[in-house]
Amino acid sequence: MAEATPNESSPQGATASRKVLITGVSKGLGRALALELANRGHTIIGCSRHQTKLNSLQQELAKVSSTKHLLFNLDVRSNSKVEEFAGATVENELVPNIIVNNAGLINRNGKIWELDVEEFDNVIDTNLKGIANIMRHFIPLMISTNHNQGIIINMSSLSGRSAHPLIAPYCASKWGVEGLSKATAQEVPKGMAIVALDPGIIYTDMLASCLGDFAPIYQSPKHWASKAATMILNLTALDNGASLTVEDPGTLPNL
Repeated sequence: MAEATPNESSPQGATASRKVLITGVSKGLGRALALELANRGHTIIGCSRHQTKLNSLQQELAKVSSTKHLLFNLDVRSNSKVEEFAGATVENELVPNIIVNNAGLINRNGKIWELDVEEFDNVIDTNLKGIANIMRHFIPLMISTNHNQGIIINMSSLSGRSAHPLIAPYCASKWGVEGLSKATAQEVPKGMAIVALDPGIIYTDMLASCLGDFAPIYQSPKHWASKAATMILNLTALDNGASLTVEDPGTLPNL
């Protein structure tokens, strides 16, 4: 990360309470990050397609924080639902200072000609178009409400910076995330930052789908969230356009 001068860093400071929007918040990295940030005193605005998991997360958040958090059941692939979500954050005075576009899917291992068109579309629509939907509706709100300030983290992957066989749709989506992030970074006003973030290698359902029995040897989402939260909270406008990685010494690169 770039080292910010006082006038280029967040006016709230890294330890001040932030409003953090996390997509795909109900499980995996999104859930772990939400609990870590809530435990540090930040307000969570989350969305997911899984209502039961959202309900259990709401209960967990209540145990670690007295803050009122806002969780929504929605699919980021739906532009109209994301628009409604954005409106609800305005109504609740919870326009985010930070957005973590975490919602993502990976295709089952297979050659591109062996995969159904629906599987390809689901990966692209969630991983890439879902981020575009969030940015389309929330960037204007962040500009007007936060006075041209705010950080947007788009979850990328090493698979967005190199190529891997059998997960071509996933690679395509993450290369798209990198390009979308860098291009949009040139469009936002000074004071904001769009960052593509490779989370590193973490034991999640997604990793298990690729590595099978080898997946459990890697770090847990909770272990990852402690480092990722600190990194995210310290991002500034000087990081705009960067491709960053949450480093974990001693592990191999992630898929």
